[in-house]
Amino acid sequence: MKYLDFVNLKYEPRKSDLVCLFRVEPQGISLEEAAGAVAAESSVGTWTELTTSKSYVEKLAAHVFSIDGNNVKVAYPIELFEPGNMANILSSISGNVFGLKALKNLRLEDVDYPQRIVSSFKGPRFGVEGVRRILKVYDRPLVGTIIKPKLGLKTTDHAQVAYEAWVGGCDIVKDDENLSSQTFNPFQDRIVRTLEKRDKAQYETSEKKVYMANITAETEEMLKRAEFVVDQGGEYVMIDILTCGFASLQTLRERDFNIVIHAHRAGHAAFTKNVEHGVSMKVIAKTARIIGVDQLHVGTVVGKMSETYAEVIQNCEALKMKMGKLKPVLPVASGGLHPGLVPALIKLFGKDFVIQAGGGIHGHPDGTRAGAKAMRQAVDATLRGATLEEYARDHEELRRALQTWT
Repeated sequence: MKYLDFVNLKYEPRKSDLVCLFRVEPQGISLEEAAGAVAAESSVGTWTELTTSKSYVEKLAAHVFSIDGNNVKVAYPIELFEPGNMANILSSISGNVFGLKALKNLRLEDVDYPQRIVSSFKGPRFGVEGVRRILKVYDRPLVGTIIKPKLGLKTTDHAQVAYEAWVGGCDIVKDDENLSSQTFNPFQDRIVRTLEKRDKAQYETSEKKVYMANITAETEEMLKRAEFVVDQGGEYVMIDILTCGFASLQTLRERDFNIVIHAHRAGHAAFTKNVEHGVSMKVIAKTARIIGVDQLHVGTVVGKMSETYAEVIQNCEALKMKMGKLKPVLPVASGGLHPGLVPALIKLFGKDFVIQAGGGIHGHPDGTRAGAKAMRQAVDATLRGATLEEYARDHEELRRALQTWT
């Protein structure tokens, strides 16, 4: 079969088809032939005629059924994929096609997974409602922080910073994405000491507090770390889903620990930042949700990361849209946030999200505890309909934060 044989603009996708939206930019061939190349090379075709092909193989061909400018939709028969095997699925639809000489650029913008594939994965164990039930917070965004500096703190200092943040008003404290088990802060010691500080903060504040321990590691080691967190009374783990890989994430989810999985997207911009080539964050969000994360970083618009308003909205929709029986996933806003940005964040996200601020809490001139108080005050002010400036007149921590960052 030649590349153009995979183009059938009269084809109507079946309900069981997996459908991809690509942005295709050809190089040296027509757009139609380039679109056919994507469908061929990601299904049953290749660059030349084959003597080994059989007539029954042609029934498994992917079909280009829509070309609108550079936007190309491809439908894949579900028989091409092994249910419950995301590595197999992604190797097909986002594999070798990105290296074709016939393509100047290729971007996978969206994937519609059929129900048979969706239901072959566990999906989120907790989701939005489950996370809120654990924290007993139902009527406002969750407030979190990342331990800063991200690397270098000794275990006792790490745990103390977490304590100050919790006592100040943070619901959540998490490790940075590149903190694992370095000599200055070994994993098991960190878990024990930080959870001790969590318990102390809960007692003193009468609020539920959680610690997101980064368990990112080789898969078997990661499972051991997750089990250790559970044994020590932890309720959350964090995994860098792209550097660990979706198969590793799936292994963790399949183990069915009674813990919330917080997904960090470290490295995503290598795939998502170039709007002409790569894979969109929306695709990553959908895929992570299907496998079973409960929370996922989605961008902020107003922070230090580069995503646009439209991209962040699409990411959030991917986490909350109807997908069979999958629970909605909690979006996490993180990257260059401080109390002065809270009104814009709530306007964008609503109430169901996590405000995850690092420098915007620990950089407060009066310290971490004051920074956490300022963030909670900013949330309270916004939900009450007051401006931050008005609320800051009677709240010193917020006033000092606004002086520092706005």
